[in-house]
Amino acid sequence: MITTLSLQEAQSDNLREKILLPPTDPNAEVMEIPGYKLVYVNGACPRNYRVYKADCMIGVIFQYITHWSNGVDSLRYAEPVDAAVGLDDFMKVARVSTTATGEPPTEEDLFDKEFDALTSDEWKRLKRYVPKTRDLVAA
Repeated sequence: MITTLSLQEAQSDNLREKILLPPTDPNAEVMEIPGYKLVYVNGACPRNYRVYKADCMIGVIFQYITHWSNGVDSLRYAEPVDAAVGLDDFMKVARVSTTATGEPPTEEDLFDKEFDALTSDEWKRLKRYVPKTRDLVAA
């Protein structure tokens, strides 16, 4: 059964929960490692952390009981900094491979980017974008 919350219920104090706190929020659980900030999101095992480099979120890494991982490779890392660097390296290669063609990314490509990584021009393109509905199929 699917239920929806009314606006009044959604705004009530007992349902409010701060999620996705920025690293500058005093309530955020932040782990600083050289060159990166890890912000705890949720989870027990694995614990999920958003990875920030400067003020830009580059992705998510996971803390297990015995190791760290970044979800973009199959490696297990002993230290969070290694998982963050592996993620950062992957994202650099991914950006290079998409810009190597010299073509601007399509709107469909922009949907695959992290929302923090979108430029204001890319946001404007996405706001104007209307997908072709003839290719959509109901599942």
